[in-house]
Amino acid sequence: MSLSSKPKANAATEIPYELPWVEKYRPTVLDDVVGNADTIDRLKVIARDGNCPHIIISGMPGIGKTTSIHCLAHQLLGSAYKEGVLELNASDERGIDVVRNKIKTFAQKKVTLPPGRHKIIILDEADSMTAGAQQALRRTMEIFSNTTRFCLACNMSNKIIEPIQSRCAILRYGKLKDQEILKRLLEICDEEKVEYNDDGLTALIFTAEGDMRQAINNLQSTWSGFGFVSGDNVFKVCDQPHPIIVQTIIRCCLKGDIDGGMDKLTELWGQGYSAVDIVVTLFRVVKNFDEIPEYTKLEYIKEIGFTHMRVLEGVGTIIQLAGLLARLCKMNIKPELMRI
Repeated sequence: MSLSSKPKANAATEIPYELPWVEKYRPTVLDDVVGNADTIDRLKVIARDGNCPHIIISGMPGIGKTTSIHCLAHQLLGSAYKEGVLELNASDERGIDVVRNKIKTFAQKKVTLPPGRHKIIILDEADSMTAGAQQALRRTMEIFSNTTRFCLACNMSNKIIEPIQSRCAILRYGKLKDQEILKRLLEICDEEKVEYNDDGLTALIFTAEGDMRQAINNLQSTWSGFGFVSGDNVFKVCDQPHPIIVQTIIRCCLKGDIDGGMDKLTELWGQGYSAVDIVVTLFRVVKNFDEIPEYTKLEYIKEIGFTHMRVLEGVGTIIQLAGLLARLCKMNIKPELMRI
């Protein structure tokens, strides 16, 4: 897998500049995109044949949707990429006027492209477009389909109106696997001479939750801030409750030790973590905790889910979390030991 070369110093001032690693190591060809191999293979066929349909790519943030579209556009258009691609992001104004003016103007523009290729309009975060803009877009897609193809990236495809969905090939991206994120992190660590230990890489994968962008940003932040990527340093940078403390809370609940669990919970609360931070980390630890029997794990996840819902509704107090611990402990106390 090829990695980008380091940027050169600015010739005018001779002051070296450094790109964020997430941009520096962004893939430029489809072969370098990590994960979702089946979907990437479909894009490779499109790049090889040259007949690109309208595309919707949906999935979680940071898993390579926009990068894949840019790689596809590079391989389809080659040196004509700059003239043949228009990208609009969620940060741009994308109401009905933009569709009528900017998009329509680009679709009408004459550009010299390789034989059999089309201009490409990339709409990033397309699910945040207004309903009016999407209605205007459906007609534009039909009128200019001979010369222009639309590629839409979104988190939830159900927020794209049905008429646009029916005009597009829909590709769904899943979360990246831990091994896929680990492989890319190791390559970047090797390229940047980053010092790390196994706990540090495990912590990066744990905090990223399948999001490659998050993993690389956390790696750079930890390396820049501490000069060494260890588990403790990663959790300090990400400002998340340490899973070791959360595991201790779970073990106390498994033994029915409410006092021990409350001590650790109070410790986390005193460090300034919110109820959402604690509940989310509880869920992620329980989900992969091998010491919990399967049936008990299901019951724990159900209780944590209900508590998460209450916290999101606004009841984010330590009493709410204490109630959760009490219910988790109660599951593991034998009925004859419980006093009425």
